[in-house]
Amino acid sequence: MQITALSGGVGGARFVRGLVHELRRRAPGEEVEVTVVGNTGDDITLFGLRVCPDLDSVLYTLGGGVDEEQGWGREGDTREVMGELGALGVQPQWFGLGDRDLGTHVARSLWLAQGATLSEVTARLAARWGLPGQGVRLLPVTDSPIETHVVVDAGVLDGPAGRSGDTAGTDRGADDGVPERAIHFQEWWVRHGASLPVRRFTVAGLSGAAPAPGVLEAIRGADVVLLPPSNPVVSIGIVLGVPGVRDALRGTRAPVVGVSPIVGGRPVRGHADACLAPLGVEVSAAGVAGLYADLLDGWLVDTADEHAGYPPRVQVRPLDLLMRDVEGAARIAGAALDLADELR
Repeated sequence: MQITALSGGVGGARFVRGLVHELRRRAPGEEVEVTVVGNTGDDITLFGLRVCPDLDSVLYTLGGGVDEEQGWGREGDTREVMGELGALGVQPQWFGLGDRDLGTHVARSLWLAQGATLSEVTARLAARWGLPGQGVRLLPVTDSPIETHVVVDAGVLDGPAGRSGDTAGTDRGADDGVPERAIHFQEWWVRHGASLPVRRFTVAGLSGAAPAPGVLEAIRGADVVLLPPSNPVVSIGIVLGVPGVRDALRGTRAPVVGVSPIVGGRPVRGHADACLAPLGVEVSAAGVAGLYADLLDGWLVDTADEHAGYPPRVQVRPLDLLMRDVEGAARIAGAALDLADELR
């Protein structure tokens, strides 16, 4: 069996870990390949190093090295290097990188500079974390550098947060005459806690990006395609935005089953509500299902959202969607596989 999952960061990583756990229980010894297509839209260059937060969350979570409380970064990590950079006045300081975590970014940046593609680099890192031994192949959605930026009113950046140390672009006038400014998604998400009102999201390099080797084949050749409960705008949405990916999902013969990241009108984790609002999309399981309506066959929702209005062709199944631990994630992944079996 070949299973392909599109993943963002924490939610996607925890779901895939649960999926692997469930597959071991269901089919011990059976050959099952799980391909994870990871979002790279929130990648950022910091201190001269290329950081890929969503890919790293998958690596660390499946490899047993993640900080479980945070859901990202390395367990028990220290920040001596960040402290020294701060003492030297090096900015930004709002994005914390642990010392062991830095080893990943140094290696990635070195290999990229030597001419390796992001796919090749990710394969080396996946081997270090033991993913192939678990039957998991991690692919970046594209080898082309893409970066999500958030366009906000320029005035909201004046004040205590200020411009010092930010990664913002230049001011320009909006259609309504109000100056606006584009800042990197990570600055909006981490530094400002997604609290700045968003005019729109834009992804540099997206229109010219091509799917990484193996991505389209993994979708077209899958027996099941899964959409974990990742952010539908800046995680799954970016993956779907890479030219060719959405068409491949529309055309695959495999059932496409998703898990709602919204429970009872609120994100399970993160700031999906702040991302949906600028698009005019209702913050609900039904609202997110509408974003995927052209490619979605099955949709797992929380019991609190059972009776919302969903796209007519989508088969909806209610259950408890909170991934409290690995067993909980495995239970949800198992329900997704069961629904895919029904649809197939």
